[in-house]
Amino acid sequence: MDGGAGGARLRVTLLGAFQLARGDTELPVPGARLQALVVRLALAGGHAVEQSGLIDAIWAEDPPAGPAHALQALVSRLRRALGSAGDVAQFAGGYRLAVGAADVDALRFEQLTAEGRDRLRVGDPRAATAVLGEAVALWGDRPGAEPMVVAAVAPAVATRLAHTSIEAVADLADAELARGRADAAAARLAALLAEHPVHERAAALLMDALAAQGRQADALALYERIRERLADVLGTDPGAALRERHLRLLRA
Repeated sequence: MDGGAGGARLRVTLLGAFQLARGDTELPVPGARLQALVVRLALAGGHAVEQSGLIDAIWAEDPPAGPAHALQALVSRLRRALGSAGDVAQFAGGYRLAVGAADVDALRFEQLTAEGRDRLRVGDPRAATAVLGEAVALWGDRPGAEPMVVAAVAPAVATRLAHTSIEAVADLADAELARGRADAAAARLAALLAEHPVHERAAALLMDALAAQGRQADALALYERIRERLADVLGTDPGAALRERHLRLLRA
């Protein structure tokens, strides 16, 4: 998709503080409803969004008396803010923002995590480390925290992104372990477990990392801590992956 005014592409930041920019120039988006319109359109990655979906995202359970007219007025405000009417195109029953997945950080994050997971699955940990490292850096701090601007407009998407951010860290550590980088993986997984203390996959991978460092006793102690946490918090026993690692360490 070509850029609008000035030829530069639009970029939308949804992970962290909201920002709409054209190239390197930030564009002001005054008002929560105008921002909600941008967020919902950006999440579609250049595909059209029906009017009903936009109205639900912007006004939720308190729509105005004439929602279609109110939406048209909001779109007009956005076009003025962008300086180009062509950046918000109207289609039958909906609107489309002139962005692609690469222009929206949340969508780019999901692309990178999917690609990294695929690279890991086919046995290419080097490529997986590069791609997942970019994804984790793009997300920033606090994996598992829902992006606030997304949660306000599309709660299910925010929840999906938060879950993906946790798995991206675990995938990256998995790739690092496959490359013999146990120290980096152990540090990454320990930080993840500090935020999500009953995440079984992170615990299982950390046991692997500790064992690779020659710290079998620490790995066994970690298992006991996770077992107690699972019992206290969830009322469950460790899953098969954790139990298998525990038995392997005991036999060793």
